Amino acid sequence: MTVVECARRLRELVAAQAAACERNRTLTPAVVDAMWSSGLLTAFNPEPAGGIEPSFAEMIDTWIEMAWQDGSFGWIGIANLPSSFAAAAYLPDDGFAEVFTAHGNHVTMGGQFFPNGQGVAVDGGYRLTGSWNFGSGTGHAEYVAAGFFPMVDGEMRWVGEGIPDMQVAVVPRSDVAFHDGWHVQGLKGTGSYDYAIDDVFVPHRRTFALFTREPYRGSSPATRMGLMAVTAAGHAAWALGVAKSMLDDVTELAATKYRMSDMAALASRPTFQKGLAHHVAAWRAARLLVLDAFGAAEAAVAGGAVLTPTMRADMRVASVFATDTARSCAEWAHLVAGTSAIREGSRLERAFRDLYTGTQHAFISEKVAIDAAQVWLGIVEDQFGL
Repeated sequence: MTVVECARRLRELVAAQAAACERNRTLTPAVVDAMWSSGLLTAFNPEPAGGIEPSFAEMIDTWIEMAWQDGSFGWIGIANLPSSFAAAAYLPDDGFAEVFTAHGNHVTMGGQFFPNGQGVAVDGGYRLTGSWNFGSGTGHAEYVAAGFFPMVDGEMRWVGEGIPDMQVAVVPRSDVAFHDGWHVQGLKGTGSYDYAIDDVFVPHRRTFALFTREPYRGSSPATRMGLMAVTAAGHAAWALGVAKSMLDDVTELAATKYRMSDMAALASRPTFQKGLAHHVAAWRAARLLVLDAFGAAEAAVAGGAVLTPTMRADMRVASVFATDTARSCAEWAHLVAGTSAIREGSRLERAFRDLYTGTQHAFISEKVAIDAAQVWLGIVEDQFGL
């Protein structure tokens, strides 16, 4: 069974639990347990951590499927799966043994990788302090990822010209203070809690560099492409999945949808037909662009090439474009569905809220497109954050 098929088998359960996940503001235990029993929560890991190391195409189609089922469920897919993927690939051997091997690879990880913390360098590791917002997937995570700047004698550490050292700490849940700040418009079921860490010792073995592309384990090209590439693929796929659910739902609705003072069903209206053709085609084109950009970079790395700034720019632009296209598809579907799209609890209503929440993420903002274009234009040689 493929990883996409594993996700597809959860459709009925996810649909039944969607409202409860929203009320709980995190996934219900039933959904989390199903993700474990299906193999989803380890699937993207390197093989030593229980994964199958899928290709980018397989990862993208899995995330599309999960987001099609429910936006919050899909968002957990692009939060927990890349987090455990990165920790399993990039933690040194003693850290991997502590976090993964000691727990039989039954490890869920979520959190915020942006360096909102500071780690004071001490013997054997860091004293970590900081506050992080939007720790997606932390509602059910045993370990929490926390990005930070290492501090040596009160100064930041630098790894290149104008490039500060940025590290990720992997911290047990018991060392983290969670704050109940997840009261939001959409993606309510993701458990994306704010959290803080106050002067907690984190040994070197439970840290790794945010932008590393040098894995300790795993043989797939993805491990040599880094967390930024995997995260970018996830954001693109998530937006496409939610948008596809809205396009599919409004297509089904159109046969029986009548607007006030209109005797013709929505499906028979030429304006609807043209709009459907346009937006389905746009969605398909965006998906193909994503598959092409990530597939080309993956093939190059598999052949022994180094991941270039242009390849990274290509992938990030594809993610931004897919997100923008998905938003446009959602706007159209919401509009033509009329009042059917505003009923609380309907898939259309929830998907619309979820999409407009998820597309606010800085990872797929216009700044990313600008940074990538500057690489294409030769204005800068590289943008380290791509």
